[in-house]
Amino acid sequence: QVQLVESGGGLVQPGGSLRLSCVASGRMFRINAMEWHRQAPGDHRAELVARRTKDGITNYADFVEGRFTISGDNAKNTAYLQMDNLKPEDTAVYVCKADVLFGTVETDVWGQGTQVTVSS
Repeated sequence: QVQLVESGGGLVQPGGSLRLSCVASGRMFRINAMEWHRQAPGDHRAELVARRTKDGITNYADFVEGRFTISGDNAKNTAYLQMDNLKPEDTAVYVCKADVLFGTVETDVWGQGTQVTVSS
């Protein structure tokens, strides 16, 4: 069983920065990619924020506009999301997802999320 634990959320003023961390633990074969998603207040669906593959290829949602950077440490099964120039509309629960390979089957594993609030 694989578990993801996020940390680093909190309250920050507009224009401020936060760094989120996601650590995967448990028995696994390999993590193919890690992603950050977010779910805004009152929104039923989560949207993809950023993705990083095990080979270091990254993708970002259009709304990131160069403000966020996803990185990771494959050896530590960890992903980070550096968020700069935060805006009030970035307020959301940020959730980590890992594409975990068990043998020949890839499974999505989700964390519980960490709250990010951008407000003055």
